[in-house]
Amino acid sequence: MIRKFISRVFGGKSNGAPLQKTGSASAKDSKAAVIPRSTHGISRDQISSGSRRVCETLQSHGYKAYVVGGAVRDLLIGATPKDFDVATNATPEQARRCFRRSRVIGRRFQIVHAYMGQEIIEITTFRGGLVDDAKTDAHGRVLQDNVFGTQAEDAARRDFTVNALYFDPATEQIVDYHHGVADLKQKTLRMIGNPRLRYREDPVRMLRAVRLAAKLGLSIDPEARHPIREMAELLENVPASRLFDEMLKLLTSGHAVKCLQQLRAEGLHHGVLPLLDVILEQPLGEKFVLLSLANTDERIRQGKSSSPSFLFATLLWHEVLSVWERIKAGGESSIPALYQAMEEVLNIQGEKLAITRRIAGDIKEIWALQPRFEQRAGRRPYAVLEHPRFRAAYDFLCLRAQAGELDAELADWWTRFQDADGEARSQMLLPDQGARKKRRRRKPRAASAPTAPAEQG
Repeated sequence: MIRKFISRVFGGKSNGAPLQKTGSASAKDSKAAVIPRSTHGISRDQISSGSRRVCETLQSHGYKAYVVGGAVRDLLIGATPKDFDVATNATPEQARRCFRRSRVIGRRFQIVHAYMGQEIIEITTFRGGLVDDAKTDAHGRVLQDNVFGTQAEDAARRDFTVNALYFDPATEQIVDYHHGVADLKQKTLRMIGNPRLRYREDPVRMLRAVRLAAKLGLSIDPEARHPIREMAELLENVPASRLFDEMLKLLTSGHAVKCLQQLRAEGLHHGVLPLLDVILEQPLGEKFVLLSLANTDERIRQGKSSSPSFLFATLLWHEVLSVWERIKAGGESSIPALYQAMEEVLNIQGEKLAITRRIAGDIKEIWALQPRFEQRAGRRPYAVLEHPRFRAAYDFLCLRAQAGELDAELADWWTRFQDADGEARSQMLLPDQGARKKRRRRKPRAASAPTAPAEQG
């Protein structure tokens, strides 16, 4: 404790850090507004114990350390942060040496993961301004950026003003370089720097603008909003894995319906999900998708988990139905046609979103179980109940019934069947029409058997 106190008072040792030492940001950079706890209202007790310990440890070694970005933003609006990231002037290797359980990860920009009990705290070094020879693609997207800098440069490199906020657990002050606190109060999402240039550096920022505006109830500043529609084509050059990650964040934000509506309003849905605009132009498909997203939003607001497989299964289901009907019309039987439709739709989608093999497998199982729900005779319903994806497929079935896609009686039957005991279940089974047909076909063969020798003779 004495070492920490001395370190904070006298600036501590530099340990070779290339940036600023621990100290007041206002004394180092006049552009930064330092907001006391009496004004912003956040206390150190509101951040996680792991992030507090990370900041304390780094500061005890003479470095600057702050809880940064989304966590500070969420606390200011009264929301519960999902995680707590830390920014520091220590290089990744210097930060790693401060923690017994930590490791350096990343290629484009190295970061440190520090393990604090059950928490994994992400530690990033302050980023510097883009250098003239920064590696970019033909469209201006930054491909490699491992340049360190000052705290002020780091703030300028962040995307939106509401994300450029630094909270010091030691002093309980917020360091605000770009009036992010004021923008939050004015419910405005404002880009730091020139929006057109920032979108070229990273086109995913356009999706992030939509997600944050919907999640936080903010209006996108006109200067940041106007270029989005005309620059949407830049998303074509973003790696599919990054688009998938951002789309997943959007769908599991707890405000997916608002995000989807805003995506359409900004003209981004064509570049994100190539099939989404087709699905949403079908009245039945739009109702089905919006019901799914509304249910997901409610689950997330209640603190329950959500399934990426289920979400993407609902988004793409009506395109599967369309392709399924086309293949059947070509003469293919029903079930093989369904499997061909599933492969075709997922392959097209995979060109834009890198849906993982595991999630794609789960999606197929949810879809493949839908025709099997119609089989309610013999042992087939019991086999469906034992399927690992039964619960997700059953929820999918109920959603289809709720959207008016199929008769609600089928979903009601499965609701009662899974809750019934053994005897009650057997009484609910429908007559096996297939078995009756087989018995009818056997009778003529049995009758003609005795006459066969006479005919041969």
